Amino acid sequence: MSVQRRSRQRGISFIGLVFLASILAMAGVVAAQIFPTAIEYMAVQKAAQKAANEGQTPSEIRSIFDKASQIDDIKSIVSKDLDISKQGDKIVVAYSYQREIHLLGPAFLTLKYEGRSK
Repeated sequence: MSVQRRSRQRGISFIGLVFLASILAMAGVVAAQIFPTAIEYMAVQKAAQKAANEGQTPSEIRSIFDKASQIDDIKSIVSKDLDISKQGDKIVVAYSYQREIHLLGPAFLTLKYEGRSK
């Protein structure tokens, strides 16, 4: 008599594959909504740095920031939200804002951004 050994199958089941695909799809949707806010944050940082380098008075700095925000289509923050101060002989432009991303039903993802010119 010969004994046959059954080899165990390895891998992922169809249900497991569907579950994994749905988790990856949800993560992709959230990442696709976060990506534009990260791009906008980089534009805000660039505009704040430009305003701090080129402006001398708070009104000049706000005007430069407004022009840069029109060019880069910045909608999350306006120039009156900037905190302009002087540290030593350098002008520092600080800012903070938050963005909410609607996920599902009553669930929101809140992203808080803050930064300052160098």
